[in-house]
Amino acid sequence: MRTVDLARAAGVSTQQIRNYEDAGVLPPVPRTGSGYRTFDERHLRAVLAYRGLAAGHGPEPARAIMRAVLAGEVPRALALMDAGHAALHQERVALQTTAAALEAVPPVPADAGGPELSVGELAAQLGVRTSALRVWEAAGLLAPRRERVTGYRRYGPAEVRDARMIRMLRQSWYPLPRIGPILDGLRRTGSSAALREAVAGRQAELTRRSAALLDGAAHLSHLVSPTAESRPAEPSA
Repeated sequence: MRTVDLARAAGVSTQQIRNYEDAGVLPPVPRTGSGYRTFDERHLRAVLAYRGLAAGHGPEPARAIMRAVLAGEVPRALALMDAGHAALHQERVALQTTAAALEAVPPVPADAGGPELSVGELAAQLGVRTSALRVWEAAGLLAPRRERVTGYRRYGPAEVRDARMIRMLRQSWYPLPRIGPILDGLRRTGSSAALREAVAGRQAELTRRSAALLDGAAHLSHLVSPTAESRPAEPSA
């Protein structure tokens, strides 16, 4: 196949094929005597595998997996894939926990009493940097109480709840301006309809990523096991 043939078969541009070659996610590309690239079924498998892995794990992990496979480091590639699947599973579990909380836990009044957390304690609990909490505060999403003498931030139950929701929404790539109205509605009316919609959207996204990984793994298996029964590669949807 020529570059244009491979690009058409994979559903990408010819420049993207060149980018994949430069990124090291394709097997070595032979050239004709006149310098033209020539591709075969193995290159198509690699393109489709990378695209599936990138859609599921992200471009950087996908590149690491493909480079390991092409270098013959199959155990390392499989370990990287396992790590990606584990991370995806953790996201799904966290999302299920959030969804369950929306159904089971009533809204927390702004003046609710209870233990307060420091900025470091809350950041550790959420698995984010303290700078993220400060960014959310600067965006008007959080309003922690300040200690009178030290000025240290203290987060009560309502702020902790809001921070958890912000974290979940940010994992779904929600921009900060869109998160504000969702939290405002939750605080003012006690309605979690917008949050439920966000959770449903995130669940759909995780399902899409899982399906992409399955598709990418199917193509990758032919690169890992060249002796596997051959069948025509089909472009990803």
